[in-house]
Amino acid sequence: MTRLVASILCGVVALIGCAGTASAMTIEKIVSPSGIEAWLVREKAVPLVTLNYAFHGGATQDGADKAGTANLAADLLDEGAGNLDSKAYHERLENHAIELGFQVGRDYIHGSLRTLNEHRDEAFDLLRLALSSPRFDADAVERVRGQQLAALQRDTTNPNDLASRRWWQTAFPGHPYGRETKGTLETVPRITAADLRDYVRRVFARNELKVSIVGDVDAKTAGALIDRAFGGLPAKNDLKAVANATPSGLGRRIVINVDVPQAVVTFGGLGIARHDPDFMAAYIVNHILGGGSFSSRLYREVREKRGLAYGVSDSLVWFRSAAVVLGGTATRADRTADALAVIEHEIKRMADEGPTPEELAAAKSFLKGSYALTLDTSGKIAVQLTQIQIDNLGIDYIQRRGAMIDAVTIEDAKRVARRLYGGGMLVTVAGRPKGLTSSETTE
Repeated sequence: MTRLVASILCGVVALIGCAGTASAMTIEKIVSPSGIEAWLVREKAVPLVTLNYAFHGGATQDGADKAGTANLAADLLDEGAGNLDSKAYHERLENHAIELGFQVGRDYIHGSLRTLNEHRDEAFDLLRLALSSPRFDADAVERVRGQQLAALQRDTTNPNDLASRRWWQTAFPGHPYGRETKGTLETVPRITAADLRDYVRRVFARNELKVSIVGDVDAKTAGALIDRAFGGLPAKNDLKAVANATPSGLGRRIVINVDVPQAVVTFGGLGIARHDPDFMAAYIVNHILGGGSFSSRLYREVREKRGLAYGVSDSLVWFRSAAVVLGGTATRADRTADALAVIEHEIKRMADEGPTPEELAAAKSFLKGSYALTLDTSGKIAVQLTQIQIDNLGIDYIQRRGAMIDAVTIEDAKRVARRLYGGGMLVTVAGRPKGLTSSETTE
């Protein structure tokens, strides 16, 4: 493990240098012998291979009465596979310093692998077993289920979770996006090993697989490694259709009564799809309003000028079948109404007036200059390349991105600000906010 850490640190230093000129990074499109397409960045200075991939079919594939199936399956993929039980599987990972991870989103299940070159065959074999032959042994299932239920029980008094969960339930009632990826205290106990196997069978397939690989590996070797992990999977997935949706409840405010010192506020509305021609303008406008952390209007007005909250932000969130703008803050119960009034005022001001030319110029400069920080390690590069593939932006997106930002005019920004923020917001508040009126209160 010490050797892996040392190699990773060397890799960070090396990759910072190459990411400083992100446009110079060479991305190769390769096709494995079995026909799996992937993107490859060769980095000979680092004796590592980093893999990132995504299968279409995340938590949207859960049954309504068994929400959390994808999440439970992902947590169990490294708890035994093939002829290796959980203990043996983890010993193989640890003995070879192999890092393996799985994460479930609403539309996709993402995976990552990082290994020293000398152990790459072992690493890709272990990944193959996890994806194609997970065991889902009863003892492992119940142990991991118990951990998840304990976390869900804690969430019942967590204001952040309560505000977020209620926002999604209200925005997308009856839709898969309205369900929590983690499931609930009612649904997780219903999930069986057969459900987990069915999820893996339907989702893990080659046809909508997105793969990125970064490291000291050539195209031929990368193709062989990709087939080693994914080549034996079914050719085609078997997914449930997910209907297009737009957020409901805009203009509503919902207060969830929970006895905590601070109140947590979640606010959001209709967003802009990633493939929409207005997306880049919306991305810049959102950065100016609330996405720019310490430089945004919301941060300046809520935190710096009034001291109403430690932090406040919003961001664009896009899925295959919906898009939202979503933000949040936490503040003292007796100042929640004040903080929310400032947030709503700034949202309305942005919709009515748009950004200033000075704000637009500063945002463009920051968004272009800071992009290299998302490409300063092999892991970050692999994640970015997978997301670019998911969003179907093209292999030359990194080179084109700066010009796309520069092309946004002040007229574009003002028009898109009205489109993005002019439709009202759904607001959920968890806590005991004083002096805050609401259209609905729940106990």
